[in-house]
Parts: sequence; structure tokens; C-alpha cells
Amino acid sequence: MNAVTADHFSKKPEQGVVLLGDDRDPVERVEEALQCLPPYDPSVHRMTDDKPPFLYWKIRDFAHAYRSGSTTPSAVAEHIIAGVEQWSNKKPPMPMLVYFNADDLRKQADASTKRFQQGNPISILDGIFIAIKDDIDCFPYPSKGATTFFDKIRPVEKDAVCVARLRKCGVVFIGKANMHELGLGVTGNNPNYGTARNPHSIDRYTGGSSSGPAALVSSGLCSAAIGTDGGGSVRIPSSLCGIVGLKTTYGRTDMTGQPAKLTSSAFLSLSSLQSPLCVPNLVSPNSKNILESVKIGKYTEWFHDVSDRDISNTCEDALKLLCSSFGCQIEEIILPELEEMRTAHVVSIGTESFCDLKPHYKAGKRTAFTLDTRTSLALFGSFTSTDYVASQRIRRRIMYYHNEAFKKVDVIATPTTGITAPKIPESALKSGESDYVVSACLMRFVLAGNLLGLPAITVPVGHDKQGLPIGLQLIGRPWGEASLLRMASAIEVLCDDIMNN
Repeated sequence: MNAVTADHFSKKPEQGVVLLGDDRDPVERVEEALQCLPPYDPSVHRMTDDKPPFLYWKIRDFAHAYRSGSTTPSAVAEHIIAGVEQWSNKKPPMPMLVYFNADDLRKQADASTKRFQQGNPISILDGIFIAIKDDIDCFPYPSKGATTFFDKIRPVEKDAVCVARLRKCGVVFIGKANMHELGLGVTGNNPNYGTARNPHSIDRYTGGSSSGPAALVSSGLCSAAIGTDGGGSVRIPSSLCGIVGLKTTYGRTDMTGQPAKLTSSAFLSLSSLQSPLCVPNLVSPNSKNILESVKIGKYTEWFHDVSDRDISNTCEDALKLLCSSFGCQIEEIILPELEEMRTAHVVSIGTESFCDLKPHYKAGKRTAFTLDTRTSLALFGSFTSTDYVASQRIRRRIMYYHNEAFKKVDVIATPTTGITAPKIPESALKSGESDYVVSACLMRFVLAGNLLGLPAITVPVGHDKQGLPIGLQLIGRPWGEASLLRMASAIEVLCDDIMNN
């Protein structure tokens, strides 16, 4: 879903970027992207006496530690294995992984360790531990889509394109991360393998459908994870779990697995994707000046359509801080027919999901799905071809409205979700739940990225009164990932300073 091209939108070249050609080897692209980052400062190392080793280290923290000889991928692997066991044995358990093989993890880590011992690491991503959502192929692991049967009717024969590219860079894959069954939900509830819980508050949802990837990064077990985003499924859990989550432009990545990113280091892992890619040059002399010309679109009535003004006020404060620190400008915009956009999205993605799953739904597999998946598929199956065509007409109209907005502004800012992490009803753990009020609140701001194929990123900017994370979303023009990454990087630094002081 979201088949749209950049031709539908006004074009404005990005400033201060480096183009990574699609004909380049993944290792070369990662190395070139690395040159666009400021030099690594070992004095800001994240290992402290009051934290377990490697907790919340970023990609370059691990890369520096491996090259300085202070640790090895094999040593880190043992901590991850112990961490997975510890989280899984908690009461209540934290089932972040659907498939995990400790021996395979050790084997991958040992191979990486030997490369470092021989002085021949593949790239800065060598020995970096990454989790893969269970709907993306990562050979030889099964891809179940968090169902009880899908791997039996669709065996995995090779890596998805994104996994193959990361593997070529030396990445170590932890396993297959938990998710909402078949991605047909945004809470992360899964009665089949257990519901991944929010590391910030274990009685609350992570959000979904990329629940396991978000929980793994948020818990500190890995620096990055790969998810998929058809209706906010990367950005919602990233926001609820207090991490960065990036959804790329439709067509940016190969359709096999159609990955999006959740990561504490989105920049480096993004450089491994397919197709030509612009990345921000953060070390260029005019890098800071570029932000001075940025205009941020804000539709105030929509911006404050949240369950608690803590959310929108915190996001607003982050934008004001960005403007006062870098000279950006906030411009008021209007985006009509938001309710129509939501309807068009659910009819579009619902119809396409139902058509894809119909053979299994009709072929005696109906009872193999969880109750909330069956409810969703029953709803999606009620849509007619006329409904679908009408939704595409609405989609084209919504494109026009956003195109007009992007003639005035460079990005559109919103809260990422209309609520912070919702509580998990005890009754929902066994059978699942279909709470469309909660789903609507979680999806309130994310749908333009999917219906129109636009890139979008969520950045943690603070917490509500209950200490639950709040995310700010930035929506960009097609192929505008570089601009989003530049702004997100600035916001992250500014808000980190506030939250840590």
C-alpha cells in the first residue's frame, strides 16, 4: 500500500547532502555515510558504573570499543544472551523475540571477533547487533509473521534485500523480533508468543506492529532493529518506547520485506538501504546554517488533537527550542479532510491486506488467526471495490493538499501519537483485543506517511506526568530523508540535554 511517486509533489533540492549511489557496494556506502558524521568523541562513552555493560551504547560506541580492544562482539553476545534470558524469565515475562538461537548468535559474533583480531573488520557495522522483525526474511530463521502457521506454508529460502545488505557489512543478527500478528494492529498485543511489554512501564503496550524491535532497542539489548511500517508500525512503537524511528519514502527500499528503521543510530544503518540516497553532511561548514532556512509546517488544530496536552505541549516546546537554537521558522498550515484521509487509509491497506491473506483466511486457516486478526480481516473483507476506488480518489486529493503545504514549508511537524503508552488489559493477554478507540489515538498523526508514501521520523522529546515517553514526528517530502535526519539529530541533542539535566 502507498504506491505514490515523487512526481505528485513539488520538488525542492536538499541542501548540504551527499548522494550515495545505488550502484555502490553496501560497505562503501556505509563508509561514505560515516564521513558525514562529526568525529567520534570517546570521552562521551556511555559505559558507567551504575549501568550494566553495553546498556544504551550506540553503534559508534561499539565500533570504538571493538577497535580499541576494550571488548569483543563475542563478549557482547554473552551479555545479550543473558539479557534475553533475564527479560524472558521476568514476571510478567518480556517476550521480545519470536525466534532466538543462542548458538547461532555466538557463531556470528565469533566470526566478527576473529575479523577484529585479524585487523580486518568489514565496516563500522561489523559486530553491531541488530534484531529483525518477524515479517522480514532472515535466513535461516523462519518468518512467522508472529502467527502459529505462516512459516509452515512459506519457507524462508534467502535473506530479504535489507538483511542481505546489512549482513554484507558484518552485522550480527539477534533473531526474529515479536510483533502484532501479521502486522494487523498497532498495540503489539500477541497471544501466540506473548505480548511484548514497554520497558518504561511493563504494564503498558510497546505499540505495534513492530513491538519486539522497539522493546529490544528501548531495553538496551541492541542499538538498532529493522521493522515495517504500513500504518505507523515503526513510528508508533518507537514513540511509545522513547527511541528514534524512521519510515523511508515509498520506493526507497526493495519491496522484499519493505523495511523501515527503528534505531538509536538511524543514520548509519539507513546508508545500507537500496536506491540512491541523500544523507546530511553534518560536518560541512554550513551544516548549522542550513537549518536557519528550514520552515516547519504546523496545523495547530490538528497538532493539539491529543488525549493529554502534555503530549502536544512537550512537542511544541521541542519545536520552539529548535527554532531558538538554530533559527528555524514555524509556519501555520491547514491540511483539510483528515478524517477522510483516515478512512481512505484503512480501506486501502485493509483491502490490500485482505486480498493478500484471503487464500489462507478462506482455506480453513481462519481459526488459526487470533481473534483480533479475525475481527480485522472480517472488517477488511466487507469493503467493496467501489470503496477501494473511492479511497484512491480521496488519496489523490490528500496528495494535493500536502503538495500545497510543501510549497510553503520544508517539513510538517506533529506529535507522533495522540496518547502515550496505553495500559495492557489483563483480559487481552490470552485472546487479544480489538480496541479501535485506542488504535485511532495511536494512529492519529502517522497515516499521511503511509497513504502518500512520505518519509517520516519520530524523535523522543520528553515524558508525560507518568514518566512515559513522548515522540515528535517530522514528515518530509518524497526522498527527503536527509532533511529529516538533520532536523531529528538537532532535536535529539537539544532534548537529550534537557532530559539528562
